Amino acid sequence: MSNKVVLEYYRHLSQNGKVLATYIWIDGTGQNLRNKTMTLDALPKSIDELRIWNFDGSSTGQAPGDDSDVLIKPVAIFKDPFRGGDNILVLCETLNNDGTPHRTNTRRDASLTFEKVKDQETWFGIEQEYTLLTVGGRPFGWPENGFPAPQGPYYCGVGADRVFGRDVIEAHYKACLFAGVKICGTNAEVLPAQWEFQVGPCRGIEIGDHLWVARFILNQVAEDFGVCVSIDPKPVSGDWNGSGLHTNFSTKAMREKGGLDCIITACKKLEPKHAEHIKVYGEGNERRLTGKHETANIHKFSYGVANRGASIRIPRHVSEEGKGYLEDRRPASNADPYLVSAKIADTVCL
Repeated sequence: MSNKVVLEYYRHLSQNGKVLATYIWIDGTGQNLRNKTMTLDALPKSIDELRIWNFDGSSTGQAPGDDSDVLIKPVAIFKDPFRGGDNILVLCETLNNDGTPHRTNTRRDASLTFEKVKDQETWFGIEQEYTLLTVGGRPFGWPENGFPAPQGPYYCGVGADRVFGRDVIEAHYKACLFAGVKICGTNAEVLPAQWEFQVGPCRGIEIGDHLWVARFILNQVAEDFGVCVSIDPKPVSGDWNGSGLHTNFSTKAMREKGGLDCIITACKKLEPKHAEHIKVYGEGNERRLTGKHETANIHKFSYGVANRGASIRIPRHVSEEGKGYLEDRRPASNADPYLVSAKIADTVCL
């Protein structure tokens, strides 16, 4: 049985100058994260000092058993909020044995896209919605038999009858700040036991790196509290809101005077590419994008000011100021931020 009180004694033992580096990568599902730890003699001064490692891809859906080694190459370093001290989290991308990107490596192509558009200074902010579940799979805090009251009082709510799992959210927020993740906010969402955190503003490939590490931290924090995290886009069927990965985007031109015209132009570029975007905007998104519960219909593209029922929302203050950003409300909560951000940049900027 796990005992955090007993563990605390061992956490404070000296590491004799050694540093623990937890390598993190995305597995074959494209949604789940894996990790393992190595001992370093000293804290690396740069990412280049960390060696390429490997893992058993036959156990992660990324390789056959007779050729199971998959390489993991460090791409970003964060402080480790769980072990503290000089220990680090190391985000990695997956490679084949010849050094080429693995088929599950979506970061490499995304980084190439952002390199092509770097002169346009793309900024992103992502709103990650998720639902806390019991180990048995029921939304955390829900009655064992039946359902809570209809949604309405839960969004940004306060009170034991309206908010479930705040301890997890508070711990996650502080852990992300400690790690160096660019988390910029959090709130309770419309479905009871549903929450959201926001990451950004980030430039280019940075948005995917920070969002994936924030997801990793969330899952480990939830593990400590004995609950699970679901990023399913429709965790509860029926008259309940789904979960999205709302993606805020701007270029330098959008943020400057007259930028609203650039935002409208971007919306017009996104419209004919709607089906292409939906393909990379997450699995099961058709269960969420129904035209109800603050979503647009998955088969129709639309944009509008302050319209949460549109594919693209232009915030009210952006319309009034004549510059700013747009919000793509189509991505599902389980979407890959590398695919989403690169697809937006490709359509709008190239």
